Amino acid sequence: MSFAVARLMLLVGSLVIAATAFAQNVEQSVENSSEPASRPNIVFILADDLGFTDIAPYGSEVNTPTLTALAEQGVRFSNYHTAANCAPARAMLLTGVDNHLAGVPNIPEMLAPEQRAHAHYQGVLGDNVVTVATLLEDSGYHTYMAGKWHLGSSPEKLPSKRGFQRTVAMMDSGADNWEQRPYLPLYDEANWFADGERYTLPDDFYSSRFLIDKTIEFIDSNINDGQPFFAYVPFMAVHMPVQAPQEFIDRYMGVYDAGWDVLRQQRMQRAIELGLVPADIAMTHMSTTGDWDALEEERKRYEAKRMAVYGAMIEAMDFHIGRLVAYLKSSGQFENTIFVFTSDNGSEGSGPADPQAFPARLGPARMGYHTDYERLGLKGSYNTISPSFASAAASPLSFYKFYTGEGGMRVPLIIAGEPLPRKQVLSQALAWATDITPTILSLAGVEPPGTRYAGKPVLPMIGRDLSPLLEGDVERVYGENDAIGYELTGHAALFQGDYKLVVNQPPLGDGQWRLFNIAVDPGEVVDLAADEPVVFQRMLSRYQRYARDNGVLPLPAGYTQIRQLVANTLQQQYREGFLLFLLTLLVLTPFYVAYRMRRNNQA
Repeated sequence: MSFAVARLMLLVGSLVIAATAFAQNVEQSVENSSEPASRPNIVFILADDLGFTDIAPYGSEVNTPTLTALAEQGVRFSNYHTAANCAPARAMLLTGVDNHLAGVPNIPEMLAPEQRAHAHYQGVLGDNVVTVATLLEDSGYHTYMAGKWHLGSSPEKLPSKRGFQRTVAMMDSGADNWEQRPYLPLYDEANWFADGERYTLPDDFYSSRFLIDKTIEFIDSNINDGQPFFAYVPFMAVHMPVQAPQEFIDRYMGVYDAGWDVLRQQRMQRAIELGLVPADIAMTHMSTTGDWDALEEERKRYEAKRMAVYGAMIEAMDFHIGRLVAYLKSSGQFENTIFVFTSDNGSEGSGPADPQAFPARLGPARMGYHTDYERLGLKGSYNTISPSFASAAASPLSFYKFYTGEGGMRVPLIIAGEPLPRKQVLSQALAWATDITPTILSLAGVEPPGTRYAGKPVLPMIGRDLSPLLEGDVERVYGENDAIGYELTGHAALFQGDYKLVVNQPPLGDGQWRLFNIAVDPGEVVDLAADEPVVFQRMLSRYQRYARDNGVLPLPAGYTQIRQLVANTLQQQYREGFLLFLLTLLVLTPFYVAYRMRRNNQA
């Protein structure tokens, strides 16, 4: 072979190799360019004040076929915990950071003036944390929100400034579900915003229907551009006022006529049959649970309807989630969508024990609401469930919202969707609210931030990625020595392994630290503090470290949540009058001083 021929063959070979490499690069480039479209859509649905057994996949008699179907398409968690009230839970769910450090140790409506002197006790989401929406938006996701925000209503705190491209959001702790009116005298109006501007609700508003309508509208507006979406749907169901359409209420009339004790037993039995709790679980009788048999028939009738409206509101929520699922199927999005469903905290027990007592009727009446039996739950009606039925909603657990008993903190968690490999799985692994953001990021293929983001320091996430559980690679993501701490107005807990150290303050608690093995005793019946003193002291020490590291403040003298809420409400209501009085005093004081001086000189 001549040198010239050899050079020619070498040149041809090089061209072939180069062409092959180019083709591979083009192929890789095509794959990379299509990568964003293959990332899953994520729908994060958050119920409000939903108890542990309030939906069918967790033992409820309430008809929730959509949530049941989702549970069958993924993983149900039986040992998932969240904060004991609203905004702190939302702060952790959306950032993966402890709520104290994120600026939300409590809802702002219950913060004392002494607490507000501290920067991290403002009750609004701090600028030192990054939301999951911001991270997803920056990675190419469309980000939408329709529902309750409650993490700050000043311009820089709105969800439209925290990573959500399209929003319609209610800023307060709650509001009416039928019209734009507040549910507490603490608010002058129901504060709704859309895309950063004040928003007026439509005349045909019902919260669950409206929020899904807007979610579908947002998704549909960009459905053909190939980018995945993250849709956050924090429902107002079943926060007070508990309201529902008549057709849903009708389905639950008579269902609760046997009372709260029977319902609590029935829910416990179904939770056992579903494998959510041990078969030999013990269950406490809460001190706030009334004597059903002692009630007069008329009162039983009223209580049963209070709960019927509650069940109806849950089914209505499920119905509208079903509309979203149907839309996603019809638009070809369902197969590439992952759903996360949970509740911000356990069932709400703040409704009056006796709704016919004068104080219980006075509050709603002063705000223009009625509590009539026939119209209960409809437009203009103010409805709640009693602490007694709240105990049934949390069955078979102890305590409810605002308390750190399992009934206030253990709630349903379903993560499901066609992109996930495991179906019809029940996980008993411990999971915590801060785990949701890192899990969503993992599902989306997005790295969590470190200690800096967008040119400024931020707090790193403490939550664990639950994806290995979803994949079936591990049985748990928290080891025996990993501890999770939590505090709310002196109610506190520390989870470690199968143990839970917990203290609940009065009026429902006694202020004593207790130790439970919640793997075998999720009802928190057998206090192990005396039997296992080493574990008790070790966990108490870990809690004290948690409190110190996370800036937990001692309570002001005499503080209670309800007392502070009333004080803040009165201050809000009479603030303008008080300021006018002070201004008048300042204006008139010089004249009074001059008058007194002249009188003295004349004397």
